[in-house]
Amino acid sequence: MQSVQTFETLWPVLREVVPRVANIAVLIAVGVFLANVAVGFGVVDYVAAVSRYLTRPANLPDEVGTAIFTTAASTTAGYGMLAEFRESGMLDDRATLVAVTMNTFFGFVQHIFTFYVPVLVPILGVEVGVLYVGTRAAISLAITAVGVLAGAALLSERNVDRTVTTQADGGVGDEGSDSRRTVVAEAARKTWPKLKRIVPRLVVVYLVVTLVVRTTDLESFTAAADPLATFVGLPGASIPVIAVFAFDTTAGAATIAPMVGEAFTPRTAVATMLLGGIVSFAVSTFKRSIPFQYGIWGPRFGSKVVAVNTALKVAFIGVALVFLLAV
Repeated sequence: MQSVQTFETLWPVLREVVPRVANIAVLIAVGVFLANVAVGFGVVDYVAAVSRYLTRPANLPDEVGTAIFTTAASTTAGYGMLAEFRESGMLDDRATLVAVTMNTFFGFVQHIFTFYVPVLVPILGVEVGVLYVGTRAAISLAITAVGVLAGAALLSERNVDRTVTTQADGGVGDEGSDSRRTVVAEAARKTWPKLKRIVPRLVVVYLVVTLVVRTTDLESFTAAADPLATFVGLPGASIPVIAVFAFDTTAGAATIAPMVGEAFTPRTAVATMLLGGIVSFAVSTFKRSIPFQYGIWGPRFGSKVVAVNTALKVAFIGVALVFLLAV
């Protein structure tokens, strides 16, 4: 009987966790595989023609540009490529943190076409929607710029090992299809060990987090919305909007849209949604960022990535709030 009750408790959790982990595992496999293929075939030489304007001022190898550009198509795949570069010894921890920071805007770009334009702008209307998306884009671009400046100031040859690239670079030349098959097979062979290390860690962390979420009242975190809204001078109607927005962006947008022009101006509406984003970090970091980052990097370095990402986002959202409410 006890085993039946345990199964009934765990089964909904497993149904939620397993598909999520499987999806992330596939994208990580794609990212790591593409990283190895790109190096093996010399694809990085072509991407470097564009990405070097981003990576060289940050003192990063051109190959990192491939991972950063890949993030625009898939954040998980881009992170998987960076993880491969770190594991290979091309990047140390400091250089990897800089690269992750530079990833921010490119990770945002994909959401413009998959969520913001087709979903959020129609809900909010053109004026508020464009202002909100533009503000979020500016925040992401500013964080990427901080990454470039940090690389220029903090990185040197001690933080990157360009010989790793040199030894694996050079492409396949004119050696024929056998060499191409060898490169692909070698890329696949290098991908499997990383999956064996990452996937079990993902399963464990996601199981723990999902169980905690199901047994804890995380909505209590939104109690911070009231003093925050009062402090920055938002109308009282912003409190319920922030609470909803903190847990579901689409529902939050649908909640505030009818109130624009009455309780909110376009600027205060966007400021309210941004403040909801700050409040939601406590929830989203625990539910998504920590499991994802710990799964890719491990707890020690994953904690650094989460801390840097969260600190920069909160800081620049704060700057955006000041600008929106002061101008």
